[in-house]
Amino acid sequence: MKNYTNLFEPLNLIYYEYDVSVNTLYIDMEQPSSYYSMELVSITNLLQNKGIKYQIDMKKNVVLTSDTSLFSSIKRFIHSIYSDMKYKNKNIYILSDKKVKYAKNLPMFEIKPLYKKIDFASYDALIFTSKNALYAINELDVEWKNKPAYAISTQTAKIVKSLKGNLRFVGKSNHGNSFAHELIPLLQGKKVLYLGAKEIVSDLIKILNENAVICDVEAIYETVCKNYREKIVLPKNATIIFSSPSTIKCFLQNSQWDESYKAVAIGETTAKRFPSYISAHVAQTTSLESCVRKALEINR
Repeated sequence: MKNYTNLFEPLNLIYYEYDVSVNTLYIDMEQPSSYYSMELVSITNLLQNKGIKYQIDMKKNVVLTSDTSLFSSIKRFIHSIYSDMKYKNKNIYILSDKKVKYAKNLPMFEIKPLYKKIDFASYDALIFTSKNALYAINELDVEWKNKPAYAISTQTAKIVKSLKGNLRFVGKSNHGNSFAHELIPLLQGKKVLYLGAKEIVSDLIKILNENAVICDVEAIYETVCKNYREKIVLPKNATIIFSSPSTIKCFLQNSQWDESYKAVAIGETTAKRFPSYISAHVAQTTSLESCVRKALEINR
């Protein structure tokens, strides 16, 4: 199966996510059509110009396939029904309250904003590596929307857009240190502000300051683990999705790890924070949807 990742990269897609394992561009169904319609036009124009055959299914996903017949469409539709029946009762757990198809929710933490006054006029740009930072700053002070926002990933970028922020750049590496190196040529000589959690797990700020980017940091939220009254016991062979280092810490405070469990990490930063006795699979991209697809893949 041909990998078209490099083909789609210049489009800087936010609302569509390419899954190389099935050659499909999946849409984020939580977004209104006005958000993704232009991306769909860009995708189809590119495919037509390159002579690549495709079909758009009923959910607006774009399937890259040489067989565009009606029979093929019906076959895929029947397969999707079969998949729904096969996967709906899988023991896949997301440790937050975000709803993703085929996964159950088991929230492990709460976000507590840290109230403070920020002088945004002093900065040329803002850096975000977490959607929680965006929700927190939007609650504290809407002035952030007047500054260019640099987001680590498409998932963070979506929140910038949905909150009507000024999205300037979306990272491609999805890892804090690599993101810092992407930012250096864009922000050298500028003064920027990183808005994030009380606990920072990468060297992003250090890397920027060592490379002619004046980068200040403000902790605007902290992650507080939930304390369940009784230890959580999940079914044998459950697959657990960890979306941040905090979810690892909070889960292990509330549950005993069983050797039959499988772990899926949303990215390399999270994967590196597991204790030695847990070996994690890493999702293709930093979205919970991608994590669920990885969970289904390892449970086939």
